[in-house]
Amino acid sequence: MKNINPKRILYKISGECLMGNTGYGHDFDTIKALCIDIKQALTLGIEICIVVGGGNIYRGAKAEQAGIERTTGDYMGMLATVMNAMALQNVLEQSGVATRVLSAIPMASICEPYIRRKAVRHLEKGRVVIFAAGTGNPFFTTDTTATLRAMEMGCDILVKGTSVDGIYSEDPKKNPNAIRYEHISHKDVIEKQLKIMDISAISLASDRGLKIAVFCIKQDMPLTNLLQGNAPFTIVG
Repeated sequence: MKNINPKRILYKISGECLMGNTGYGHDFDTIKALCIDIKQALTLGIEICIVVGGGNIYRGAKAEQAGIERTTGDYMGMLATVMNAMALQNVLEQSGVATRVLSAIPMASICEPYIRRKAVRHLEKGRVVIFAAGTGNPFFTTDTTATLRAMEMGCDILVKGTSVDGIYSEDPKKNPNAIRYEHISHKDVIEKQLKIMDISAISLASDRGLKIAVFCIKQDMPLTNLLQGNAPFTIVG
């Protein structure tokens, strides 16, 4: 990570990370720990923007299995990401971190609409920017949103926190002999069908040469340790 020396990053946080061990919704002790980590990472002189998922509240794909029309389900999932963004914003601001939530779906009463130039200006002023409501379109995951926003913001790298310390040839929780990659190309991620992000996100990152760091978010101060080179991770790109 020190070789990359990022000045601006996009931090992809899954909705599931926000629920801790509760199984649903928000665990505010977990969210507080994430926000303390983000605040500390800012002291390294790095600009941070965030895309947060909504899987702790709602998943459009699962709703489709239950009989809800996919487009409607995806929009419902986008609303869940707005709720998560607001939760992160509130806890960050309680910690003294200036934060803005920008939504791809206009919701003027509760957050700003996504405008690229405005988002860049917020980052330049040292604010944490949280992107909500995905791309504003159904059928696109928050992984794809994260890749798109990282490129639009001119981020040096996209960092994705997961439950394991990088990318493996197989699920290391099921196969202890799975091979861990220190570095892997976008092409190999797709060809090996490594499900760290969806294919649309990886393909988009590959087209623009966007590097992705995959690391374990379930540790003490994960983002800060990653940026300081004190935690294991896999680089895609």
